[in-house]
Amino acid sequence: MTYRFKARLTSEWALEKQSGEVLPLSEVIRLLAAVDATGHIAGACKACGVSYRHGWGMLRNAEKEFEAPLLETSRRQGTKLTEFGKHLIWANRRVDARLMPTLESMASELQEELERLYPESQPRLRLHASHGFAVEGLMQLANGLDMSPLELRYRTAIEALASLDHGECDLAGFQVPVGEFEGPILRNYGKWLNPDKHRLIFLALRNTGMFVQPGNPKQIASVADLINPEVRFVNRQIGSSTRSLVGLMLKQLNIDTTRVQGFDSSEFTHMAIAAHIASGMADVGIGVETAAWRCGLSFIPLAKERYFFAVHRDTLSTSKMQVLLDLMTSDRYQAYVSELVGYDATGMGSVQTLSEAFGPALTKSMSSSSREFMIKT
Repeated sequence: MTYRFKARLTSEWALEKQSGEVLPLSEVIRLLAAVDATGHIAGACKACGVSYRHGWGMLRNAEKEFEAPLLETSRRQGTKLTEFGKHLIWANRRVDARLMPTLESMASELQEELERLYPESQPRLRLHASHGFAVEGLMQLANGLDMSPLELRYRTAIEALASLDHGECDLAGFQVPVGEFEGPILRNYGKWLNPDKHRLIFLALRNTGMFVQPGNPKQIASVADLINPEVRFVNRQIGSSTRSLVGLMLKQLNIDTTRVQGFDSSEFTHMAIAAHIASGMADVGIGVETAAWRCGLSFIPLAKERYFFAVHRDTLSTSKMQVLLDLMTSDRYQAYVSELVGYDATGMGSVQTLSEAFGPALTKSMSSSSREFMIKT
């Protein structure tokens, strides 16, 4: 089915003066970001589709309102942003990164409601997943094809797996670190995964590590450096697998989380973590390498993670799931994920049992965790 339209929600911000006058900033922010990318105002105006006169006027008016310069121009180096200008665009990027999961989930809900108004509409596959760049790309491709598009809700891995167990979604995305922390993370998932009922679709292998300022000025080398009183850490939200992984790494070093400045902070995406650091509001955070690269940050590897979609085994043979599997194994999607910095697409789209993915011993351990949970509840 080809859908008629795609619901989209975006974030915008403005400044309200004491007089009540509202100053929209979206165009100004777009121009500043374009100046930062092109190195001159003429190129920025062309990229934004506005005349040089209009663009220059907007920027000068913004400087007047802020009572601060936004641009520095020299014959040799062209035009670059002042520190004030840089902070403006990073503030906007932080807002976008922070709101993106909420807005995308709400847009997906809105589109579902709109499509229900048409009698010929078909139910969509419901995907609940923690944020990831491969998931982002899958949504973009799926919704651009003549197939019933995916309905996305961004959730923590635990929330997604619980939704699958309760029949509230068709696919639940979650990640598992390779190596010594695999067992403890899997036991957190065990109560929601049943080896007899569920199967796993492998998505990708990705690099997770610490984001630091370019050149690593605080000389951060490992998780142990998070207790340095001069280091400001920014964490993922409570319940996220990344936050759990950080907690396990600190526990292994006998470091109490209260000694980490910023451990109780909370951001919802890898890009929000990266933007937080790039804007100077923190010195280090943990996430997927792609986000560090996109924000021009240095990256210190900590672990490799495998990302899976858990599904009920009975849904694998449905036509909608087969279309999705065909998309995941298509050259187009494979190429997309292969180009993501820090991602490995080898084996993408393969279907595995829990035992095949994690081994009989770990799977048995997960089952024991599940039984203990059922007894307690």
